[in-house]
Amino acid sequence: MSPKKTEKTLLKIGEIARAAGVPLSTVRYYTDIGLLKVTTRTKGRYRLYDREESLGIIRKIKPVVERRRALMQIKEDLAKMAKRK
Repeated sequence: MSPKKTEKTLLKIGEIARAAGVPLSTVRYYTDIGLLKVTTRTKGRYRLYDREESLGIIRKIKPVVERRRALMQIKEDLAKMAKRK
């Protein structure tokens, strides 16, 4: 059984963007195309992301994007990697 998520492990979209060193619009776009997932939402409907999971995915995406690969191809590659685990 996994430990319950605490407030410290869940971050708002802006906090994830700052921690990852990417623009807010990048996190929003990655979420919209399914590369990042929203863990839950606050009562005010703010998106909350799992810190470690989201930062790990962004760390994997950044070098690939810098090599000019299409984001949809990156999404497919990440899905294949997840199936192997």
